[in-house]
Amino acid sequence: MNQTKTKIAGIGFYVPDKVVKNDDLKEVIETTDEWIQERTGIKERRYIERYKENTTTMAVNASKIALERASIAADDVDFIIFATLSPDYYFPGCGVLLQRELGIKNNCGALDIRNQCSAFIYAISIADQFIKTGMYKNILVVGSETHSAGLDFSNKGRNVSVIFGDGAGAVVLQPTTKENQGILSTHLHAEGLHAEKLAFLHLGAHSGVFTGDTSDFESSGEWGSLFVTKEMIENGTAFPYMDGPFVFKNAVFRFPQVIMEALNANNKNVSDINMLIPHQANLRIAQFIQEKMGLRDDQVYNNIQKYGNTTAASVPIALCEAWELGKIKEGDLVCLAAFGSGFTWGSALLQW
Repeated sequence: MNQTKTKIAGIGFYVPDKVVKNDDLKEVIETTDEWIQERTGIKERRYIERYKENTTTMAVNASKIALERASIAADDVDFIIFATLSPDYYFPGCGVLLQRELGIKNNCGALDIRNQCSAFIYAISIADQFIKTGMYKNILVVGSETHSAGLDFSNKGRNVSVIFGDGAGAVVLQPTTKENQGILSTHLHAEGLHAEKLAFLHLGAHSGVFTGDTSDFESSGEWGSLFVTKEMIENGTAFPYMDGPFVFKNAVFRFPQVIMEALNANNKNVSDINMLIPHQANLRIAQFIQEKMGLRDDQVYNNIQKYGNTTAASVPIALCEAWELGKIKEGDLVCLAAFGSGFTWGSALLQW
């Protein structure tokens, strides 16, 4: 008797219509197309139309495509896992908003997770456990991000702001007993020691209270600040902070490590990978990983050039687009991997 595993039964993604090219950013930031491409590989990204789109509406669009491809109705969904660092409300989370907008009437559970760039990997790992135990049969997993509303479009913030874009990706996960199909394993890790190296330090219950090395970041020292103040805007603490070189150094170490962990756990080799979908953080990181692991161009899919870094949405967007382009076929060995804020990182190995 074949063991129950988890398969991706349907997948979809959505990005806003508004295309923002590197040259467009020159209107508000002292930068150039060459400067951005050299450091990130990004040529353009998508931004929502303010007041008409948001994190939930993008998730709805991606989810509808995934549901249709899975051949199920919204009411067949018995659990939702929503991954985002840019929710529409401080609370409640976007999971219940997605449930409402999809018209799900069965009172299914909705879970929101905050693991930023690695959130989609964490989310499908959680879903995988629920499905393998038989608790749920149709889990909707979504990663959706609206970055454009919270970036510092000034010269001070340009190193971060040029990187990020808006978008959403969704998958429907279901049980399968089919041979050579489904999630083989997932692997999750965290290292909170470097939490402040890539963080949005305000709008939290204990803003200004840090642990670890904060020598490169000046805290405002405020307790319990849930609002953006003039002082925060002026000193830059109202926007995301990233120590780019430090993040890069850790990413290029952790990515190959967690990919090999997945392969070794399943007695697979690098040559067995049909498609690697890395989190779209920086094209230079992906290229470094590809070269270090000896992967061919046809074994790795990147689309950060078109969409920028969409954090929790980047892996499902890239996975869906690669599948739509015919780069992933039934039975293919697919590896998903991500690294980001936290630091958190993870991988998932599956057969399509």
